[in-house]
Amino acid sequence: MLHGQFPEVSMCLTDAAEDLLAFTGFPQAHWRKLWSTNPLERLNGEIKRRTNVVGIFPNDAAIARLVTAVVVEAHDEWAVAERRYLSEESMAKLSLEPAAQTPTEEAPLAVTA
Repeated sequence: MLHGQFPEVSMCLTDAAEDLLAFTGFPQAHWRKLWSTNPLERLNGEIKRRTNVVGIFPNDAAIARLVTAVVVEAHDEWAVAERRYLSEESMAKLSLEPAAQTPTEEAPLAVTA
C-alpha cells in the first residue's frame, strides 16, 4: 500500500523494520514504556532547566560536567525510587522469556501504513 505512492519511504521502513520493532523482543508488558520517550524528555527538560540557571558556560568541559552531574543524579534517583518505571516483577519476566526468540519467529512482520 505504501510502496505504490512512496516507494523510497517504503523501502526505508522495510530496511529499518528490525530497529523500529526492537521493543518487541521484550515482554509485552514493557512495550508501552519502551516505545515512550517520556523519561528521555523529562531528563532533557531537567538538563535544559539547569543550563538556563547557569546561563553562560566558560567552556565545553563545564557544560559536560553539568550534564554528567544531572544524568548521574537522575540515575541515582531511578535506582532507589520506590515507584520504578519498570517494576521488579516485570523485569523478572526478562529472564523467563526465551532469549533466542525474535519477532520474526513468532509471526512475519509487515510494514504497512
